[in-house]
Amino acid sequence: MITFENVTKTYTDGTTALSSINLSVKDGELLTLIGPSGCGKTTTMKMINRLIEPTSGEVFIHNKNIQDYNIHELRWNIGYVLQEIALFPHMTIEENISIVPEMKKWNKKDISKRIDELMKMVNLDPEIHRRRKPSELSGGQQQRVGVLRALAADPDIILMDEPFSALDPISREQLQKDILSLHKEIKKTIVFVTHDIDEAMAMGDRVCLMQEGEIVQVDSPQNLILNPANAFVEDFIGERKSPWQTAVDVIIDQTQQHVISLNEFEEGAVPQLEAYVVKDSNGAFLFGVYKGEKVDMPVIEHGKTLTEAMSEFEKVRYPLLPVARNNSVIGTLSYKDMVFHLKKQMMKTKSEVIKP
Repeated sequence: MITFENVTKTYTDGTTALSSINLSVKDGELLTLIGPSGCGKTTTMKMINRLIEPTSGEVFIHNKNIQDYNIHELRWNIGYVLQEIALFPHMTIEENISIVPEMKKWNKKDISKRIDELMKMVNLDPEIHRRRKPSELSGGQQQRVGVLRALAADPDIILMDEPFSALDPISREQLQKDILSLHKEIKKTIVFVTHDIDEAMAMGDRVCLMQEGEIVQVDSPQNLILNPANAFVEDFIGERKSPWQTAVDVIIDQTQQHVISLNEFEEGAVPQLEAYVVKDSNGAFLFGVYKGEKVDMPVIEHGKTLTEAMSEFEKVRYPLLPVARNNSVIGTLSYKDMVFHLKKQMMKTKSEVIKP
């Protein structure tokens, strides 16, 4: 979808913002860019829509050099969400959302239909909010409108530049959930810049960690934690969160020993276990089995924290639950997995405390 080949950016004062980076963003992926201030993450993102031009190297979208696109058409097909929401204060919400579709000559009926469906996606009632001005909305609601404006013309790519950093923690967490839910539904390619490691790990299908204009590691959140490329990655991720804030996919059982296919279940090739889960031919969760009986188990999304997972366990009596990424079962999480993880973290903390 998006490819950087040996891209370097050097400014006239001699500052090198990017140094020969190579990066591929997959179609439909949510990639988060993270790193210390000045590492080049925002420069990288702004090159995608040519707000910043490379000194050398090339950037491709759909295998076509972005220099070969008409710059206006390029930007029309890339949604852009900023930290500074930048809604036009004199315009209504529907007028703000409709800017790019109008520039692309959509008819009014299609624009109106698009506004309704987008606002409903993020729980903004069109009947109530369409004709309001931005000043009549909360900060979180305004940022939702900023996201909808970026999505309005149905672009292939969405760029998000620290979009939630100015919001209060509650609004921020809710918007993170909204974006993840939207991404699951609309399957857009999203490049998301953040300075918050917890946000990067929770949001990203993959995380690109940068340092001094170079890419240090691009990997799944799980592999960044379990297999850091070097000491910088390990230190940057660090012990920034309580063990309870660990994402479940870091500690799940990926062996699939508690997961079987529907064919295996129907043929009676079932494991001799107290509990296991059954998936369909596409890998989607169908049902659980507990003590020989079919049961409906809640599915835990891979990026959920242990705290959130525990809330699901408290609702049921089962010792394990399925964990899914993009509707596909990737493993199971059990009470035992959580206890072992928490015990390990406690022992690690204790050993560090008593070091001479």
